[in-house]
Amino acid sequence: MGKPRSPKGRARTVHERLKSEYEAICELDHNNPFELLVATILSAQCTDVRVNKTTPALFSRFPGPFELAAADQRELEQLVHPTGFYKSKARNLLKMANQLLDDHGGVVPKELGELVKLGGVGRKTANVIRSVAFGLPGLPVDTHVGRLARRLGLTEEEDPVKVEMALNPMVPQYERGEFSLRVILHGRQVCFARNPQCENCVLNDFCPAAFDF
Repeated sequence: MGKPRSPKGRARTVHERLKSEYEAICELDHNNPFELLVATILSAQCTDVRVNKTTPALFSRFPGPFELAAADQRELEQLVHPTGFYKSKARNLLKMANQLLDDHGGVVPKELGELVKLGGVGRKTANVIRSVAFGLPGLPVDTHVGRLARRLGLTEEEDPVKVEMALNPMVPQYERGEFSLRVILHGRQVCFARNPQCENCVLNDFCPAAFDF
């Protein structure tokens, strides 16, 4: 089989090969859409491992939007402190919880336009919720997805939203979340920002950036 030459062809091959390498799983521990929403907000500028060490106590104290909306901000700051930027994250969590109660009856919405109105929620977080919690189309673009998309020649865009817009037509809509999750895992385990392990990469035969580090 010849090497894929077009960005769409490379995206298709990336998708198929990574299917055999990784199970498409979200590494943020959660039991429901609300917990995933909280964990994803906390994951900004923080590792999933650190978030997963922080959320058990947080969810024990505030298991749902009703409890979280009534939280004392200082107590909330103490609980989320390990994730960094704890003051702004606590404010965002309080705002988000109150918005869920005021605008959505305490239920996490599914629509992208409604999700991005919530405190601390941008397109990436909204797409995580849509794809992971609800199985709806959504392609979260984090630093790993952006980096690999550029290295693989899928896009030259730097802005995450523009990267998402470029990738969406290349991936079947209900597989976009899985595509993102597998690319993230590949970025974490093989295609590092520095010193990527090209010799161990299943994409190295057609990646334009392979062995160029």
